[in-house]
Amino acid sequence: MNVVKGSVVKSTAGRDRGGYFVAVDVTDRFVTIADGKERKLQSPKRKNVRHISPTNHVIDLTGMTDKKLKRLLRELEPEASGEPLRPDENKK
Repeated sequence: MNVVKGSVVKSTAGRDRGGYFVAVDVTDRFVTIADGKERKLQSPKRKNVRHISPTNHVIDLTGMTDKKLKRLLRELEPEASGEPLRPDENKK
């Protein structure tokens, strides 16, 4: 699993299943993740690497605030899940 600091990941297990987070710190078995809303950058959640799924997005965490992180993850969420960005575009 190629998870590096700044990688956007999706939680696959636990009560936060389905949510998108950014990897704040990576060790061999664990990743600390934050989303800027429930898990702030100052108090990230420790999660087993088997319980996350990496996406193709990487965020530069230099100068990142919780507000900026929350906005970026909200913008990337539909794109990362493979769903259309605007559901109304497909209705015709």
